[in-house]
Amino acid sequence: MDTMAVVSSMLAAQQGALQSNIAATLMKQNADAEKSAVLTILGAGQPSLANVGAGVGGNLNIQA
Repeated sequence: MDTMAVVSSMLAAQQGALQSNIAATLMKQNADAEKSAVLTILGAGQPSLANVGAGVGGNLNIQA
């Protein structure tokens, strides 16, 4: 095997590793975007009343 063949194969391997890293990054970003969309649909960003005092939100006066 001559020197140019070795250099060429090493460059091809580096290029393949770079493409794999880019693909992994894009897949993670897509997964994060999907997770965000699902959480938005489920209303996970809504504030919770679990830690408020007793009686808060219990009585609602709807007379105008």
